[in-house]
Amino acid sequence: VQLQASGGGLVKPGGFWRLSCAVSGDTSLWPATAWFRQAPGKEREGVACISSKDPSADYADSVKGRFTISRDDTKNTVYLQMNSLKPDDTAVYYCGADHFCRTYSGKFLTPVGSWGQGTQVTVSS
Repeated sequence: VQLQASGGGLVKPGGFWRLSCAVSGDTSLWPATAWFRQAPGKEREGVACISSKDPSADYADSVKGRFTISRDDTKNTVYLQMNSLKPDDTAVYYCGADHFCRTYSGKFLTPVGSWGQGTQVTVSS
């Protein structure tokens, strides 16, 4: 399976933005897609995850209530809708494939499948 993240840009604090992750190939073994992000000087952080086999989605506490992950299986695309953006949301955002959404002690574990190339989101006035 191959993934490609896109849609990054510059947005003002309090604004909203949407990222896309195009998924191609055989997704039958990789039904879960997770969004991660990495800010300069910080570790990569799991943001949200969704699976075609589970209607619910998981979110990091830092984005809960502001970000929404969704999928359109007709377009083989997973979206990350980001609202009420803060400067702390500035990062390179990546999407990754997995067999299921992996969490441990409230944090996302790194997906074991393919990763897409990251896309930069900058939140600044």
